[in-house]
Amino acid sequence: MTKKLVVVFIAVFAIHSYSQEGTASPYSFYGIGSLKFKGTVENRSMGGLSVYTDSIHVNLRNPASYTGSNLEMYGNEGRPVKFTVGGSYSTMSLKSDSSKGNASSTTFDYIALSVPLGKFGMGFGLLPYTAVGYKLEALNANGGLENRFTGQGGVNKAFLGFGYQFTKELSIGVDAHYNFGNTQNSIVEFRYDDQNVPLQYQTRENNRSDLSGLNFNLGLSYKAMFSEKLEFVSGFTLTPKSNLTSQNKRSFSTITINSNGDEFVVSQIETDLEALGLLETKLTLPSKFSFGAGIGEPRKWFMGAEYTSQKTSEFNNPLYQNTTLASYEDASTISIGGFFIPQYNTTSYLKRTVYRAGLRFEKTGLLIKDKSIKEFGISFGVGLPVGEFGDFSNANFGVEIGKRGTTNSHLIQEDFINFRLSLSLNDRWFMKRKYN
Repeated sequence: MTKKLVVVFIAVFAIHSYSQEGTASPYSFYGIGSLKFKGTVENRSMGGLSVYTDSIHVNLRNPASYTGSNLEMYGNEGRPVKFTVGGSYSTMSLKSDSSKGNASSTTFDYIALSVPLGKFGMGFGLLPYTAVGYKLEALNANGGLENRFTGQGGVNKAFLGFGYQFTKELSIGVDAHYNFGNTQNSIVEFRYDDQNVPLQYQTRENNRSDLSGLNFNLGLSYKAMFSEKLEFVSGFTLTPKSNLTSQNKRSFSTITINSNGDEFVVSQIETDLEALGLLETKLTLPSKFSFGAGIGEPRKWFMGAEYTSQKTSEFNNPLYQNTTLASYEDASTISIGGFFIPQYNTTSYLKRTVYRAGLRFEKTGLLIKDKSIKEFGISFGVGLPVGEFGDFSNANFGVEIGKRGTTNSHLIQEDFINFRLSLSLNDRWFMKRKYN
């Protein structure tokens, strides 16, 4: 039954993720797109809090968690192999000071496996890192269409990581990420005659960047009992600055547009980017660190907070240095959240269910017309047991309600609702024999 659930889950989200863009946010116009991965469904149901680690969930933001912990705390022996897969559906309403609209997107968010190896642990998987997906239009002074902007693509991460447990309380880890993908965008400039009638031919600029590069993520996790019941949990991660190599193409086309808005190319000229020194460029991926701590009663409840800072002001893309409306500042996120389990060791289904909640305050690092683009979200979620009592696999559902941006200075505000679903499956592959 569990295997069937996994197959159906992957198939549904794979179909939807390829039929739609990974985002519908107009703010994905900037940089290499909107940041997609901010943690597992369990993390994001607690406001993005990722400091907590246990033996039955994969924590993809801190590689120190790959070591896991013993299932003896749940009345079982051994450290389980952990598999997780997640996806999401987002719907949003967009509004400016003069117009409104709606958009939605469905994405496959991550797939990963964590395997215990004695005091070591290993994790590997794949996840979308950023996403580009927008369709924007700008009007001229006469109310006519002046420009049409469209974009698609994004950057993915394939990762391999190892953790090591120094003591019962302290673990460290490191992830190696291979980043790959492409972004594509086009800009159509509409021209008119003296009577404000559209001309037969319009101009379109096409850009494509194929991106690749390596970066690393270092993690530390510390857990210790304050008393017989209370446990202190803390975590730290650091991602050093790195580069993406971008192979670029640019062309200009003369096009015609029919009454349905379909574009037809009349002629096209490829730009010699090598002569401009832009055929291959380096994009700076900013450094990032996070620190969080919390307290709780094991297998009962937990409350914590986490602060994340990223040097987004270091971001640089030479291909689009002429973009004057956007710039970057350092980004930061504050997450507060936790969970509650009524009673983990009971046959009662509802009492074994995990209830999660949290909120986050985020400064995205994007400045448009000198306005800082901020984001706020409040989240709720449940972890539903899958299988019989004693099987620690679970299905996790989460909902986040929030907003991004502002209508000030003719900008766009997004009011969004994100629905998330994941499966966290566990199996004991390595167990010591009690009898020969």
